[in-house]
Amino acid sequence: MKPGKPYYHLTIKNMDIEGSIKVIMDPQTFSSGFQKREFVITTKEKYPQDIKFELIKDSIDLVAPYKTGDLIKVHFNLRGNEYNGKYFVNVQAWRLEPLSSASGAPSSSSNGSSNADPFSEAGFPDEPTIDSSEPDDLPF
Repeated sequence: MKPGKPYYHLTIKNMDIEGSIKVIMDPQTFSSGFQKREFVITTKEKYPQDIKFELIKDSIDLVAPYKTGDLIKVHFNLRGNEYNGKYFVNVQAWRLEPLSSASGAPSSSSNGSSNADPFSEAGFPDEPTIDSSEPDDLPF
């Protein structure tokens, strides 16, 4: 590191999110030999978000079995840097899991359980009903 050019680094690990693949970019190779590949997923929520992830080094082929529209779960780390007064955030994916078998992508489930879309038309489960005839045993 050069004097006068501070460099700070922070990693927040083991996060995940689900969504459908919107874009898969071509791999990039830099003059140093470093490789990365980026892709974007759209979350399935009331206000969908498009989130760009990057795969680096040996993991750039993790997205190869998938295609646009596939539902996946992305495991990722947030990496934050400060360099020379500028701040950067990278969202680095390290594992991808299919949520549906529509693409023929390899399934991570070997027990035969269903990988149904948790955001299907059925929506979220109903709220549990509360029996008002039961006494309230809470101390407050």
